[in-house]
Amino acid sequence: MNSTPGSAQYPSLRNAFVLITGGASGIGAVMVAEFARQGSRVAFLDVAREEAASLTATLGTEAAHAPLFRFCDLTDIAELRSAVAELETQFGPVRVLVNNAANDHRHNWSEVTPEYWDQSMNVNLRHQFFAIQAVAKGMITAGKGSIINLSSISWMIPATGLPAYITAKAGIVGLTRTLAREFGSHNIRVNAVSPGAIMTERQRRLWMTPEYLKEIIERQSLKRELAPEEVARLMLFLASDDSSAITGQNFVVDGGWV
Repeated sequence: MNSTPGSAQYPSLRNAFVLITGGASGIGAVMVAEFARQGSRVAFLDVAREEAASLTATLGTEAAHAPLFRFCDLTDIAELRSAVAELETQFGPVRVLVNNAANDHRHNWSEVTPEYWDQSMNVNLRHQFFAIQAVAKGMITAGKGSIINLSSISWMIPATGLPAYITAKAGIVGLTRTLAREFGSHNIRVNAVSPGAIMTERQRRLWMTPEYLKEIIERQSLKRELAPEEVARLMLFLASDDSSAITGQNFVVDGGWV
């Protein structure tokens, strides 16, 4: 998670309150680091206490504002609402919300039960809407805000072997489009970002066999691996005032796969 020398700096993000879900590991952790290095006041929600503690300890020595971790099971909407309210009492209205948390657990379509389906929607889609709902009032009062929802190229390829996850990720783009219209008159922007095969530790550990990596590189226009920082730095732009005319869009970061 080292910042590349010469990477863009966004003055509008300095001291801005940024809330990130699922920020303890993977792309989320890199986003926490990148926003912290912009001088943002970053809070992140997750259930991974150990990873969160390691991240905050590392960044506390190199960021103007040490990121703040709050344990939160995002499938518990009451807990999510309570965490947002607590953080806004401390920091004021959320200026940037990044809906990042998800779980791309593989599953066979023939074995999906109604209970598993509901769980997948809860983990991958439902909390995004309710996190937006929780921060919207503060953004409206402040007269501005940027909401960024993490989708995936999986529904565009389309991928196989995880149909519930893919349905949720497609739904996120629809959610983004409608709420961009709902909130536009309040100067609140809502965008989605759809990563491709981003080489996080989890992806390497669980799915990235040499054969699958070879297949990915063959399908991409860019013949190299993609790093989490390449997603996070798009987030910085979409969060900043430099993207003030951009809303309702879905940005693909996949090295030219789709």
